[in-house]
Amino acid sequence: MRTNRRRAWRATGVVTALATAAAIASVAPAQAQTAQLSAWISDGWGGGTVTSQPAGINCHTTAWDPYASTEPPLNPTGACTAAFEVGTTVTFTATPDEGSYTNFDPTPNPVTIRAGYNFTWAMFCPSDGLCSAG
Repeated sequence: MRTNRRRAWRATGVVTALATAAAIASVAPAQAQTAQLSAWISDGWGGGTVTSQPAGINCHTTAWDPYASTEPPLNPTGACTAAFEVGTTVTFTATPDEGSYTNFDPTPNPVTIRAGYNFTWAMFCPSDGLCSAG
């Protein structure tokens, strides 16, 4: 009779452990992995904004004349880095400010987010022909 009780307790323990594991798995969803994506705006002396879809990046640089007596803008403003779920495809739009044009569209575009560092870059130039690249 004792042998049957031991088997019953073992079976009950296994069933309880399996039920507990199933309950935990159904309550605790797996967390999605995210990675950083940065937009870098090259110094073409023009002004403009790079935005992302899905939303997250909204990075603006101000135009600057290197031959003027004013100081250059310190850094781009807005959200130039954002976290996206790994596997997400992010597309970019470059919108020049008035008096500037997009010399290089965001590249690469689109970006499929991978673990680690992800980026795109763009360049804006002033419409008056003064530009640091082609």
